[in-house]
Amino acid sequence: MSISVFDLFKIGIGPSSSHTVGPMIAAANFVKAIEQQGVIDAVCRVQIDLYGSLSATGVGHGTDNSIILGLMGNRPDTVDPEVILPSVEQVKETKLLPLAGTEGIEFVWNRDMRLLTENLDYHPNAMRLSAYAADDQLLYQNTYYSIGGGFVIDESEATADAHLVPQVKLPFEFNNAVELLELCKANNMRVSELMMENEKVWRTEDEIRQGLIDIWAAMKDCICNGLHREGVLPGGLHVKRRAMSLHKSLIRATRPNIISSTLSAMDWVNLYALAVNEENAGGGRMVTAPTNGAAGIIPAVLMYYMEFTPNATEDSVVDFLLAAAAIGALCKKNASISGAEVGCQGEVGSACAMAAAGLCEVLGGTPEKVENAAEIGLEHNLGLTCDPVGGLVQVPCIERNAIAAMKAINATQMALRGDGSHFISLDKVIRTMRDTGKDMMDKYKETSRGGLAVNAIEC
Repeated sequence: MSISVFDLFKIGIGPSSSHTVGPMIAAANFVKAIEQQGVIDAVCRVQIDLYGSLSATGVGHGTDNSIILGLMGNRPDTVDPEVILPSVEQVKETKLLPLAGTEGIEFVWNRDMRLLTENLDYHPNAMRLSAYAADDQLLYQNTYYSIGGGFVIDESEATADAHLVPQVKLPFEFNNAVELLELCKANNMRVSELMMENEKVWRTEDEIRQGLIDIWAAMKDCICNGLHREGVLPGGLHVKRRAMSLHKSLIRATRPNIISSTLSAMDWVNLYALAVNEENAGGGRMVTAPTNGAAGIIPAVLMYYMEFTPNATEDSVVDFLLAAAAIGALCKKNASISGAEVGCQGEVGSACAMAAAGLCEVLGGTPEKVENAAEIGLEHNLGLTCDPVGGLVQVPCIERNAIAAMKAINATQMALRGDGSHFISLDKVIRTMRDTGKDMMDKYKETSRGGLAVNAIEC
């Protein structure tokens, strides 16, 4: 499986990459398939079946709304977040769904949007979409799995023999950290340089650089939006946005361009992470990094570097994101970045490791130190459960991103002070994350049926 940096960093909307972004993509793909088969004009009814984690916490994550927007022809990277709720309300009121922009087919919410308690075998995040003709004849049906980070596969891809699926041939293919380090050593390359050569299979270097700068611009816009919005986040928990007031207090307390203490720097890192994840929780525009639930960590660490490091350039952004993507690809290939599959260790843990690797890279770390920084970042998030209160990406998700951003910086500092050698390898930690996820009870994997989700009685 060849994974591009642009697979891991995708512009989308909040609050969840697996529960919001993925389902919208799946619904849009479903409509495209109907159009390609030439049966869209015959469709009179669409039925949506949600399974597993999508059923358990989908409403809190906006899964139902995002599928409706996808059926209308929208995609998460271009849809205006401001039109989502009004569009959904119109469907509910009129009982008409404008499938792919048509005048509309009948859609009765309580009949056609079904939240089922059963799980499908392949992945906890499953949805089945069915299109029917006027006589209730099934015209087209497909099952989709949102496997984390906005990645979506359908039934045929889920059941295909992996050896029969064509793979892109990369010049420096690596499937574990040992291979990555060996390739870097043999070719005298930094991690970001090796990743750049691999990315050229899909795009030119200019396209790669511009694409990553665009990703960074979206991250910065998300931070900026979060710093300028106040009020209460949607969903019923009445969680107040804090980034705007914290920003004002830091501006008052800090002289321009002078950071005089470690504690002050920590405040700013916390601020950036909170801003992103409050925007995500509010359904705003943001970037999967590698998921929405963990989207604040990498932007916070990268902003910290860009703001507080003299002579930081756009080349630093490119190198940071490429090195981070190398680690994200290993986490996805050999474990998971899905909270519904392995718990929050797969989301926040992976993002923490990615951020540590990116920061270590731009601070001049050798490939061995980059691997060490990633290992420290992931190791100390092992066992992290995904138990969002109310099924919302708010508590503990927002603060958890701020804490993990600081962990990533600390992991980098520890790795840079060493020589790159360490007792536990990144590969072993990734395997441990995979095995821990398998052993973890389902109630701790994005179902809101255990942990904080049930112990926060007042919610």
